[in-house]
Amino acid sequence: MILVHKASAARAALTRKWPGLVVCVTVACAATFLSQHYGGPQLLYALLIGLAFHFLHGNPQISAGVDFCARTLLRTGVALLGARITVDQVAHLGLRAGVIVALGLALTIMCGLALARLGRRRMEEGLLSGGAVAICGASAAMAIAATLPSTRENERLTLFTVVGVTVFSTIAMVLYPFALHFLPLSAVDRGVFLGGTIHDVAQVVAAGMLLGPETADAATVVKLFRVLLLVPVVLLITVALRRYSSAGTGGGRPPAVPFFLIAFIALVAVSSLNIWPAGVVTAASDASRWLLVTAIAAAGVKTSFEELLKMGWWPVLMLLGETLFIAAFVMVALLFV
Repeated sequence: MILVHKASAARAALTRKWPGLVVCVTVACAATFLSQHYGGPQLLYALLIGLAFHFLHGNPQISAGVDFCARTLLRTGVALLGARITVDQVAHLGLRAGVIVALGLALTIMCGLALARLGRRRMEEGLLSGGAVAICGASAAMAIAATLPSTRENERLTLFTVVGVTVFSTIAMVLYPFALHFLPLSAVDRGVFLGGTIHDVAQVVAAGMLLGPETADAATVVKLFRVLLLVPVVLLITVALRRYSSAGTGGGRPPAVPFFLIAFIALVAVSSLNIWPAGVVTAASDASRWLLVTAIAAAGVKTSFEELLKMGWWPVLMLLGETLFIAAFVMVALLFV
């Protein structure tokens, strides 16, 4: 009797979420088609197409599925990122490169907080933009957003950050390889710079390939190390927000340890054992990408252009300042350390 009741409840939940889920998946498919056939960032296409269908979110038959994609599928996609990272990859990074990347990440987040305070913005804005630039772009922005209180303002802030960090990452993918030709860096150091400064994994690989396979390999490992640092950063943010909210200045308290981070760590551990076939790792990586694209599409459907315009120019200046800061720090460290 209990099983029948649970099955009936699950069927009702699926029926309620199905229309919105179809909308988000359709937008994700359209974004993937455009990216594969005409070039350009897949996540940005998904976001822009999703914004064009914002009018559907007012329909209660659509909104339930869209909210499910923006929250549950997002966390699942972030968790699956752990399947592509192993401890051996991090160990081969080297102490010098690891310290440079970790310090650059921490200082960039601090830069975001400082810029937010300078512009009299909320602490969450500095954490979100600084974390997105410091770690892995849109994926980091959405992972950090998953730990923030679910408010309209935070959703709008997340969307703005995703747009901005994707645009700056695309520009960096084009400009950085060209600029590195004029600097006295080895192929490996060039890879460390690209992997330590460009936001999105796919764009890191593309930029590295422009400078040769040795640079591309180094850039990929460094980038995966930055993705791995997503775990301690999000944990620290969660703890900080719990203390902030317990003081009576925030919204509802986030969980002590988000479940998707536990799943991320577990997948890294299993992947490090080398017991999975390469096909499983590839499938998990592809599934993660699809889930994140679908979640970005859902975030676009939930937000209007008018709401984004209310953010003003300061968030753009914050993202630009953070992007320039991490690039300058990593470059100076590579040249003089």
